[in-house]
Amino acid sequence: MTRNCPRAVLVGEAMLELSQDGSSWQLAYGGDTLNTAIHLARSGIDTAYLTALGTDPFSADLKARWAAEGLDTSHVLADPARNPGLYAITCDDVGERSFTYWRGESAARRVFSCAGIDAALAAAEYADLLAFSLISLAILPPEGRDSLLALAGMVRRHGGQVAFDGNFRPRLWADPAEARAARDAAIAVATIGLPTLEDETMLSGERDAAAVAAHWQGLGCTETVVKLGPEGCRLPDGETIAPAKVLRPVDTSGAGDAFNAGYLGARLRGECPADAAKAGHAFAGWTIMRRGAIPPRDL
Repeated sequence: MTRNCPRAVLVGEAMLELSQDGSSWQLAYGGDTLNTAIHLARSGIDTAYLTALGTDPFSADLKARWAAEGLDTSHVLADPARNPGLYAITCDDVGERSFTYWRGESAARRVFSCAGIDAALAAAEYADLLAFSLISLAILPPEGRDSLLALAGMVRRHGGQVAFDGNFRPRLWADPAEARAARDAAIAVATIGLPTLEDETMLSGERDAAAVAAHWQGLGCTETVVKLGPEGCRLPDGETIAPAKVLRPVDTSGAGDAFNAGYLGARLRGECPADAAKAGHAFAGWTIMRRGAIPPRDL
């Protein structure tokens, strides 16, 4: 299948987002793969999001707002029995965030059983890039996880790239062993790995970026970029690329997701990993100096 520009399909859960603004709360939206998808769409990449929402007014508003950002919402499916999940962000004095979630019955958990999923999968398997995360897997039942991994395999067979972010949220898993098994299954079908050292330490105890990269590359994900927070990232060849300047964050929500968008967008455009990492740092730096996981565009 040929296209005029690269096409990305991201899979996961998008939620309503409550964030503090002084003494009041603002309602927006977010979710790790959605954040990346919005940044990609804003940067000119033809990007679709595969998820499920409800048929409630909040869901209609979310879908309309994503379309206004340039995101292809034709694969946003509907579950009439469920609604979107919700999370709230609170930040400390240095911009470090914590989250409170209400997502146990979100529509996205049943995306692979929604009406329209067969057509969505048939289109997604020809993507130039499929991207998902460990959170994408965590919210799905076992059969949904199998469907997502099978889709990744189809994308690879058609010559596309598969990006996987090992975004670990302990509360979403019965135990670390279950999460590690799902992570490793996803690594094995990925061509681009985007683990965060902090998550890998929580999940497996590994504190060395080179050892994390070796594990991922050993499972077949040769282009593994280990995110190191303020220190930058470790490239597949072992080089560390630091951000262009040190910043004092306002809100670190979505920093890793923004990095993913900068990196993946640059790679889709044919840039080398080092230049793609610099683009990722630029996206992340812009995001952390503003509030919310998806800050409004600058005027």
